[in-house]
Amino acid sequence: MSRARFLATRDLDAVEEMDRPDCDPVVLERTYAQFGIVNAVVSGWRRTYTSLLRPTFSPDRTNTLLDIGSGGGDLPRTLVRWAQLDGLALEVTAIDPDERAHAYATSRPALPGLSFHRALSSELVAQGAVFDAVISNHVLHHLDPTEFTGLLDDSEQLTRRMAVHSDIARHRVGYALFSAGTLPLPGSYIRRDGLTSIRRSYTPDELRAAVADRPDWRVRTAAPFIAQLVLDRRDAHGDAGHA
Repeated sequence: MSRARFLATRDLDAVEEMDRPDCDPVVLERTYAQFGIVNAVVSGWRRTYTSLLRPTFSPDRTNTLLDIGSGGGDLPRTLVRWAQLDGLALEVTAIDPDERAHAYATSRPALPGLSFHRALSSELVAQGAVFDAVISNHVLHHLDPTEFTGLLDDSEQLTRRMAVHSDIARHRVGYALFSAGTLPLPGSYIRRDGLTSIRRSYTPDELRAAVADRPDWRVRTAAPFIAQLVLDRRDAHGDAGHA
């Protein structure tokens, strides 16, 4: 493939090693352990928390958040700690259908206000569950069109106020920076799978096209090479939350 065409379109045939059922369990566990480092540097969730999630939460009651596809669980743990530092009561439900991810997440020390479940978002919809906020991190690029539509449908059912689905934005500069920046993280799938994820990911314009028939959703660029789908219902509930 020529340099001009590299990353021009999504590589839907690319498969991440950690998604293979026969991947090395030791390397996989090391990958889960390194996710916290990578997400802290590249995912932009601190800014997302302060600009979107924290203003959604109320200081006067217990707030609830659902993390869909929570993987090794580093992000929901971080969100619980940030809320505690801000004096906010937050209960986070983190779900992932992968038994390996669930086993790793639940093997870490328990954290008050955080629970992990091996489940699909559709199962929570069937149970009638509702949360103040619904999020996912680096999930969108894994989904086929039917799964993508299902995630947004489920999110609309599950959230009262806010949904944020954050993912890598495909870009050649981001690909090069990630390739160089993850060289110090050997012995895991982080670098290989991260580059595969970028090849599979959307550009902001592609995300806009994907939700063109859903006017309540908007595309937000939260950090360099991060694109987010956001559903904001705060005005509809007459509650701006906590600034």
